[in-house]
Amino acid sequence: MINAVAYLRTSSATNTGIDKDSEKRQRLAIDGFAKSNKYQIVDYFYDAAVSGSDAIDKRAGFRALLNRLAGNGVKTIICESPDRFARDLAVQLTGQQLLKSLGYDLIPATAPDFFSDETPTARMVMQILGAVAEFERANLVAKLAGARRRKKAATGRCEGRKPLIQTAPEAVALAKQLNRKRKDKPSLRDISKLLAETGYLNEKGRPFNPKSIASMLNSY
Repeated sequence: MINAVAYLRTSSATNTGIDKDSEKRQRLAIDGFAKSNKYQIVDYFYDAAVSGSDAIDKRAGFRALLNRLAGNGVKTIICESPDRFARDLAVQLTGQQLLKSLGYDLIPATAPDFFSDETPTARMVMQILGAVAEFERANLVAKLAGARRRKKAATGRCEGRKPLIQTAPEAVALAKQLNRKRKDKPSLRDISKLLAETGYLNEKGRPFNPKSIASMLNSY
């Protein structure tokens, strides 16, 4: 058996966790390849919610992996696929060259020869596939951005912090009541103070700032 370490990466925070499809799929692919090819996985390293365009030395999980390999004799890194290692073509190529210069072999379970075959044709295919993965990522980002724009145009909101009318409806109702009932309208700071005295504070346990009070008064 040849000792190896496994590397996993997910781009989105919504796909992180042992029970999520992305991590389960990657582990199954890596473990299946290792078992079929007489590798023994001695450790797993996981970059959760890390972009595939981030340089490998900027990733906490991959830095920990390199520290683990330094001086312990393990020379093989197995990932699920080339794009799990990196989607950005430049990061993919420079990262692989760095690992090669350090004496490490990078093996994608779905394409074992992807980084090791040095023929001109193989290098061309590697660059094409890397470029395709990079294009797919850019295309997905563009589609999501378009969907966010359409949602914002339709609803007036998309992402970001939820409005106070949703997160603190009772505080908003009281702020409006205080603003209406008094002949001499209180200042925003006065309303904040009155809310605090009644027990309504912001998420940090402090009185609402004037900007938040103004948002409450203007909400529908």
